[in-house]
Amino acid sequence: MSMLLELSTSLGQALQEKHWQLALAESCTGGMVAQAVTAIAGSSGWFDRGFVTYSNAAKTEMLGVPAALIAEFGAVSEPVAEAMALGALQHSQAHLSAAITGIAGPGGGSPHKPVGTVCFAWVSRGDDDRGNTTVIETRHFEGDRTQVREQAASYLLAGLLKIANAL
Repeated sequence: MSMLLELSTSLGQALQEKHWQLALAESCTGGMVAQAVTAIAGSSGWFDRGFVTYSNAAKTEMLGVPAALIAEFGAVSEPVAEAMALGALQHSQAHLSAAITGIAGPGGGSPHKPVGTVCFAWVSRGDDDRGNTTVIETRHFEGDRTQVREQAASYLLAGLLKIANAL
């Protein structure tokens, strides 16, 4: 079983135990994480929806990411990843959301943000006793476009699993 399917299966079990729903906001992975999740039989019981927001306009229109935030920090940034994850949570019935935005290559990189730079955000919905819990991280992955995307998708799922098991 591939790493993506293995992580998705474990995530699904953890979410089912909590009766939680998941929402995803993907940019550089283009729906790869949602594809892995929906490959699991019964995922309709714990996967609410996914947003593939590849363009900046889609991030703004579908998730409510402020255009000014993208202009200030760039689409590949922790503030935008966080806004994407929050937007996915706000535009869904989910208890847990995650977002991914990055530069998969081969072009598009810069000295400040080289190819392989990926920003992640994970948000769990708070309740009356606590606010949302948010984790944000930037990683750099090596390899070609496919390898960067697969590593990023696996990392996003591993982060979701870690949060689902911790809460």
